[in-house]
Amino acid sequence: MTTTGDRIASLRKLAGLKQVQLAQRAQYSVSMVRAVEQNREPASPGFVAAVASALGVESEHLTGAPYYDLMNEDGPLEGIAELRAVIAEGPYVRAVEPLSLAELAAEMAAIDLAYRNDKGRAALARIPVLIRQLYGALHASDNDRGKVFSLLCAAHVTAERLCRRFGFTNLAPSVLDRLEWAAAGADDPLYAAQAKIKRARILMYHNANDVGLRLVEQGIDMIEGDDEAANAVRGYGHLCGAIVAARGIRPDTAADHIDAARALTPPIRRESDLYGTLFGPGNVGIHASAVALESGDPDRAAREGSALILPVEIAPPRAGHHWQDVARAWVLVGQPDKALRALGAARAVAPQQTRLHPSVRETLHAIAAAERRRTDSLANFASWVGVTL
Repeated sequence: MTTTGDRIASLRKLAGLKQVQLAQRAQYSVSMVRAVEQNREPASPGFVAAVASALGVESEHLTGAPYYDLMNEDGPLEGIAELRAVIAEGPYVRAVEPLSLAELAAEMAAIDLAYRNDKGRAALARIPVLIRQLYGALHASDNDRGKVFSLLCAAHVTAERLCRRFGFTNLAPSVLDRLEWAAAGADDPLYAAQAKIKRARILMYHNANDVGLRLVEQGIDMIEGDDEAANAVRGYGHLCGAIVAARGIRPDTAADHIDAARALTPPIRRESDLYGTLFGPGNVGIHASAVALESGDPDRAAREGSALILPVEIAPPRAGHHWQDVARAWVLVGQPDKALRALGAARAVAPQQTRLHPSVRETLHAIAAAERRRTDSLANFASWVGVTL
């Protein structure tokens, strides 16, 4: 099976570059380039973005996402073709007969709950129809347009998350364009701030971290008030800023954002579901560990990440992503057995998300390279993910 490291090596050679030249362009060490190309270390998202920029290709071209064959094992991915059509229609979306505003809000809540509980397929199947219904609601009434626009914002927030979940990251910028348009008419000003912050997250895939940090700062500055809703979006902004800064090799800025996010948590005693932020004390701890990993301190990320006690109400995909990061950290410090156990924890809590995440594949290859013999547990996990070791 072709790995990200294999693709990087092939494209580097096609570009006529030596490993040291690619390392200089990507601003990573030549030892890192060599280790990734040899599948001894997993390619981090930040490394993939930097190398993709240096080679002039999309990040997905290096990771191989989306993983159609694997997704089709569970049946056709319902909703993706229709969502593509909705996105392509832009401001000319074909509207359909809407439900009542209360029913539309209930459907939006049900879709968000499905996404939160690692039922992304169910959410994806329903979101295009809801967006068309919301456009129908805009056309049908002059009343409550601000509320309809706010629901449209919520729908586009979730649509963007679904695009990333299933590996269709190239669709996300167009979804965010529509989010910004809807935010201008919404009766909830927090969506305008969230739109800027979410675009910063997408810009990480393009190694545009400086622009992303400016958008995070602009988004946070737009937020007014001190209630849970405002602080959830504000905290989400700081957590996003921490990861963007870490990938942009600005550890001090990343630490400042983590500190600012942590300062917001005392009144929020649980993980908030507002605006899809999943913000709370547990998520701050998860991001603190992730920042250590992205900043080049895998030992700290592995130790602190493994010791972190996640709240029982933490969203399964959020917990799954955490254990995927912990697994990558353990590989980097030479503990493949602990890495595989962390991947098992990710699978247990969020199987759908874990199976489709590119970093899981990279970590599996690194575990295989580090182990002297292939264990049944490693082989079984690799087979489940669709990886040939």
